[in-house]
Amino acid sequence: MTAEAATPAAALRPQVVVAGRPNVGKSTLVNRFVGRRVAVVEERPGVTRDRLELDVDWAGRSFTVVDTGGWLGGGDDLDSKVAHQAERAIAAAALVLLVVDVAVGVTVEDEAVARLLTRCGRPVLLVVNKVDNERREAEAWGFLALGLGDPFMVSALHGRGTGDLLDAVVARLPGGADDGPDREPDDAAGERADGATRVALVGRPNVGKSTLFNRILGEERSVVHDLPGTTRDAVDTVVETPDGPIRFIDTAGMRRKSRTEDGTEYFAMVRALDALDRADVVLLVIDATEGVTHQDQRLAERIGAAGSPVVVVLNKWELVERDQRVQVVDDVEDRLAFLGSSPIVKVSAKSGLGAHKILPALRLAVEAYHRRVPTGELNRAMRVFQAAHPAPGARIRYAVQGAADPPTFTLFATKAVPAPYLRYLERSIREHFELGPTPLVFRVRRRARPR
Repeated sequence: MTAEAATPAAALRPQVVVAGRPNVGKSTLVNRFVGRRVAVVEERPGVTRDRLELDVDWAGRSFTVVDTGGWLGGGDDLDSKVAHQAERAIAAAALVLLVVDVAVGVTVEDEAVARLLTRCGRPVLLVVNKVDNERREAEAWGFLALGLGDPFMVSALHGRGTGDLLDAVVARLPGGADDGPDREPDDAAGERADGATRVALVGRPNVGKSTLFNRILGEERSVVHDLPGTTRDAVDTVVETPDGPIRFIDTAGMRRKSRTEDGTEYFAMVRALDALDRADVVLLVIDATEGVTHQDQRLAERIGAAGSPVVVVLNKWELVERDQRVQVVDDVEDRLAFLGSSPIVKVSAKSGLGAHKILPALRLAVEAYHRRVPTGELNRAMRVFQAAHPAPGARIRYAVQGAADPPTFTLFATKAVPAPYLRYLERSIREHFELGPTPLVFRVRRRARPR
């Protein structure tokens, strides 16, 4: 049983939507299908808020499982948005799994979801979760009152009955959507195979990442609300652009370590850091009305350590007073100077102001990230750089770019090269070969003069 983040090919796979009221074990069941902990799980209602889509293989068949937020018909504004996300996912489903909790029994919310599913006309399997023993099996038959047929009794936490449930799922899927058993099962390999540039949206909680994510996608793909911490999972979506496919990864807001002791926050942070490590380029979203905070700086340091180019997005730009805008940009450049010449894009995710500048900035950053400099051109440039400013007590005899992603240069020198001179070479190479904001890596090897 394997899984990978949904790709363009996933549009050809049937979607199996896991639905139900909050805290019945939907995410635990999804994790059981996938075979690893992907969806954030905690014994507290409301943990899952966005639609999380993952591809699953079982018995030679492939499908996309969609983990939805808990459905509550009469909740607050955030609950309504989560319910709307779940209803949109159900509308596109080939099959819906309604998950209920045997330990609680039939609730008013269960009945409301059952009525919704009956009206939508989608095929439904009733899944009674937390059935850990024979006594619970007897109690599970009480859910026949929902009018959705015989229940499938499972314990998602312990795996009891989930194999039989998966057999029933694939038996009810429409034909013709199977990718075959030879599809690459590894997550990272699957991402790379689709050819999409991987872009992670990161930032502190409540700076507008999900609103920007939705603006780029043109739909409400992530739940947006004015409470910090709404996004808990890293949500991948591939967008076709004139420059080719781009895989956008919307991550949870990154908090200081002291504020991530809570289990949900911890696993959300782990997934956000993983998104950084697998990204080709990072969109660092900053609240322009607050400027660069200490937390933004620490996050930028973590992004720099990941080795990906960065595009800084100043969101909520329309709220900045006109006479303060130059000072805001100067402050960002000063506080994030260690990121090099990262471009700064001023946007309003809510209104769309400036959002059209993001894709061109990403394109330039990615092109530089993958750029390779021919060895001959590099060494001719190095001779010019050294003639203009010789290295104190050393000479670089030869240089070669040994790798890309990011561009990595090896310098063969007669002696150790001082750090200030390496910074001079980095700036010179960046400007001469128009490498833009991409990070550059330098390695120095000692090579004695020939006798």
